[in-house]
Amino acid sequence: MPVVFRDGGLRYYFFSNEGSPPESPHVHIKGGGRDAKIWIEPRIELADSYGFNASELSRILKIVEANRDLILKAWHDHFGNQRSI
Repeated sequence: MPVVFRDGGLRYYFFSNEGSPPESPHVHIKGGGRDAKIWIEPRIELADSYGFNASELSRILKIVEANRDLILKAWHDHFGNQRSI
């Protein structure tokens, strides 16, 4: 489970086995017993969330947007040329 970065006590990561065929690029966020999944492509969008309130999710979405290029680079470095759906 590659960790892309950490911020504010949260871990931003993805799983090495992201489905077959692989899902579109996204990042998982975990910390303090809370979880979220954010799609990166085709646009940044909340997929799922458990335990985060609206304010925390707004902050997470801003952090993901600010780090979009870093997340996509880590995704493509890890998965290579696998096509996403």
